[in-house]
Amino acid sequence: MAQRSLVVRALWFVFVGWWLTPILVNVAWLLNVTVILLPFGIKLINLVPTALTLAEPRSLAEGTGASQPSLVVRAIYFVLVGWWLSWLWANVAAALSMTIVGIPIAIWLFNRLPYVTSLYRFHGR
Repeated sequence: MAQRSLVVRALWFVFVGWWLTPILVNVAWLLNVTVILLPFGIKLINLVPTALTLAEPRSLAEGTGASQPSLVVRAIYFVLVGWWLSWLWANVAAALSMTIVGIPIAIWLFNRLPYVTSLYRFHGR
C-alpha cells in the first residue's frame, strides 16, 4: 500500500493524532501491566506511529537481515525495564507533540516506542 500524502498525514496529526496517541499509549500501558492482556498492549504500542501520523504499518525485521533478540531476552527486558520506560518515553513524546518545536522529536520517539518497550525491531526504522 502506498504511503499517504504529507498533507493528509499532517491534517490527521493536527485534528486527531496529537490527542489520540496519548490515550492509546496509556491504554496500552495499562494492558501491559495486567500481564494477561500484554499481547493486546504490545499490539497497541506497535500501532502508535500509525495513530500519530497515519504512517503505514511497519514490517518485521525478521527475514530481512536484521536480527531480533530472543524472546527470553525481550521478556526479561520488558519485565525489568520496558514496562516503565515505555510509559515514561511515550508520555514525554506526547508532551513534546503538543509543541511546534517538539513535533519532530515526538515523532522520532513514538517511532521507536516498540523497541523501547520490548526490543522489538522493525525493518526500515
